[in-house]
Amino acid sequence: MVTETQKALVIAAVRDAARAEILPRFRALGAGDVSTKSGPTDLVTLADTEAEAAIGAAITAAWPEARVIGEEAVAADKALRDEMAGPGPVVIVDPVDGTWNFAKGLAMFGVIVAVAVGGQPVWGMIYDPVMDDWIEAAEGGVTEFVSAGTRRRLATSQEERKSRMAGYVPMGLYPRPLRARIAQESATFNRIQSLRCSAHEYRMLAQGHVEFVLTGPVPHPWDHAAGALAVTGAGGVVRFLDGGAYETGRRKGVLLSAGNEVAWQKVAERFSFLG
Repeated sequence: MVTETQKALVIAAVRDAARAEILPRFRALGAGDVSTKSGPTDLVTLADTEAEAAIGAAITAAWPEARVIGEEAVAADKALRDEMAGPGPVVIVDPVDGTWNFAKGLAMFGVIVAVAVGGQPVWGMIYDPVMDDWIEAAEGGVTEFVSAGTRRRLATSQEERKSRMAGYVPMGLYPRPLRARIAQESATFNRIQSLRCSAHEYRMLAQGHVEFVLTGPVPHPWDHAAGALAVTGAGGVVRFLDGGAYETGRRKGVLLSAGNEVAWQKVAERFSFLG
């Protein structure tokens, strides 16, 4: 269990890092402030690395029992990926989710933080630095939208008709031979798109604005641990396409989050070939 003091610590660390390290660099990155990792569209900026360092330092100083592991730390040392499923508490940080958007000047990025114990997320927040608001969820609890000191309980969509469903599918994360089939199956639904930002996709799903989020074939915990909590806490359903429950240690598998069980089943039926 994460105490109220620990939650407040993480929230403050994220908001402080956003003010000091992320927002001052938005639309102000220099040529040397952006580099690539796995490919030309997999970007990392100085905002990512500095925000991750600031968040980690603040949490570690006040909560020494917690292990803080961020996306950029894993990029530098792949062995840290296994430690995200350790006994915990492990604080998993995505300092700038939607880095491509951020680097291109699009205000569609966020900070994702989840606390996991034994591979299971127990608390998470999905923060929008531009608006200074966030979605917060805890294991076994409800999901809330927090803004300007107010809290509002969230509920996922109960839409069950495929022709009325909207969702997010990251086609670019799949091999080219699969993309035509993905596009064909997507035509079944009302609207399929991608925000290139897990933070805002999960926020939209938890608020009931879309019916599902489908991931790529590699379920990075920094992208999905907090989102899985947020969706389930708002009444939705989160499972891998093969039926497996979400846990941070899993390295491969397509995760499907949906507003309700019927929607999950109908989306899974169309995209089962990915699982």
